[in-house]
Amino acid sequence: MDADALSDARRPEWERLEQLSRARLDGAGVDELIVRYRAASADLAELKTSVGETPQGAYLSTILVRARLRLTGASDNVLTQLARFFSQQLPAALYHLRWTTAVIAAVFLVIAVGTAAWIAGDPELVATLGPPDLLEQYADESFTGYYTENPAAVFAGMVWTNNAWIAAQCVLFGVTGLWPVYMIVQNAMGLGMSGAVMAAHDRADVMILYILPHGMLELTCIFVAAAAGLHVFWSWVAPGHRTRGESLAREGRSLATVAIGLIFALFLAGLVEGFVTGWALPWPVKIGIGAAALAVFLIYMLVVGGRAYRRGERGDLVEYEAGTSRLVAG
Repeated sequence: MDADALSDARRPEWERLEQLSRARLDGAGVDELIVRYRAASADLAELKTSVGETPQGAYLSTILVRARLRLTGASDNVLTQLARFFSQQLPAALYHLRWTTAVIAAVFLVIAVGTAAWIAGDPELVATLGPPDLLEQYADESFTGYYTENPAAVFAGMVWTNNAWIAAQCVLFGVTGLWPVYMIVQNAMGLGMSGAVMAAHDRADVMILYILPHGMLELTCIFVAAAAGLHVFWSWVAPGHRTRGESLAREGRSLATVAIGLIFALFLAGLVEGFVTGWALPWPVKIGIGAAALAVFLIYMLVVGGRAYRRGERGDLVEYEAGTSRLVAG
């Protein structure tokens, strides 16, 4: 085969394919693009089979690549993906969990306060938590010393990684339906028992002051993570018109977005716990800083997320990354 002869004969068709790959297309234009793409692909196969690598083949390959991208789409660049993630996907996914998060927060507080009141009201129950001297040391020294026994940066890193791991477990193992419930009940009862010890030694006010600065945001993040895990569980229990696999995949992708986002929120909570809670600052300032951190998160979740959610965003990947959904009737 003469590559030059084929190129001369087919060049108008190749140029037309290149024009179509750059133009805005209607239905007829798309049909023509597909027909010409197939014809050009056959020409390229013939060129490579007959004469190997040629300048004509390289030119035709470039045209075919552009046409194929027009047919299949292309992934956005990293900067565009990051902007969409933080401005649309993450806040919408958080907003989707708002009511479940509120219910979990209420249940957590009921369990924690109920456990503390139940144990603190009975000296015999308090005694079951440990020897009297150790409980007194915990109330007078250990509880507050926990926040200052390590350098602030080291402590912030420790609590960040620990809380991020707890949040990730709630989301990743949420498909069981049991793990998020277990984590919430366990942590609520643990907090309640600590509160009972502090209350029994007239130090309940100290505990509240030390918990509030970082705890407002930190606990909210854990509540969100538990809500995400339960949504993953519910996606395969009640998949709706989708198959269980499709429902689980969609909800799992959206709530993996939440797990990633919570890493950043928990980093902020860790900074507050490491650099604010244990510092010698007035308590109104400490609590104000914690409240401001929580306010930023809630505005992002409810205001920014609400706007993205009402625009149709659900936190899932765009169609190119997720794969085209199967159409169903009804």
